[in-house]
Amino acid sequence: MHVSVVLPCYNPQLGWEQVICKELGLFANKVAKPVELIVVLDGMTIAQLGMAHAVDTLQSTIPNVTILQYDDNKGKGYATRKGVQAAKGDIVIYTDVDFPYNTDSIYEIYHLLLADLCDVAAGVKDNDYYAHVPLVRRMISRILRFFIRMFLSMPVTDTQCGLKGMRRSAIGVFLSTSIDRYLFDLEFIYKCFKSGKLRVRAVPVRLREEIVFRKMDYRILLPEMANFIRLMLNKQ
Repeated sequence: MHVSVVLPCYNPQLGWEQVICKELGLFANKVAKPVELIVVLDGMTIAQLGMAHAVDTLQSTIPNVTILQYDDNKGKGYATRKGVQAAKGDIVIYTDVDFPYNTDSIYEIYHLLLADLCDVAAGVKDNDYYAHVPLVRRMISRILRFFIRMFLSMPVTDTQCGLKGMRRSAIGVFLSTSIDRYLFDLEFIYKCFKSGKLRVRAVPVRLREEIVFRKMDYRILLPEMANFIRLMLNKQ
């Protein structure tokens, strides 16, 4: 298998399977090679209301699709690791289940990895992204980027963009991450830089025009702050 796309999935919006079929199809046409899709149902099962029909749609439309599921919600980081671990592609790309970034952005991630210009391609958000999100989320993002720059001394500070790709050489580092929720992206990029062996490249990406952001669950802030402190204390 040439390239795998991993999508962690938790309480997706109505019609999510149609979005996947459309956007993955656009990407596959641009790549012009087989694309493996892995959807990880994070605390959801196919038996849930409406889920069986959605899964049937994916399986009947996409030739190479794997559905992973488990009962308890364990977090985006946990789900993404499950998907990456199962991926067979030489290149593995992960993003959000609503495919928030446009086809050209996903293809650019793929192209840089295919050309062996980096081991990890990390999407970074442009100014247009921040124009679409609420003020509080913009402030949280800026504060996190400031903390990353000050305390972790990383050249890439926008680690939370939901689009990244890696070559096989980086999968071991990705699977060694332990944060189960949102800061798993930061942990991954930090470990890549810390290894001194993996080439990380920041890639500007653009949102799809029809993307609408959900409300943020601010209850995640305290545990994610604890995760950041743990990373900071273990940076040596």
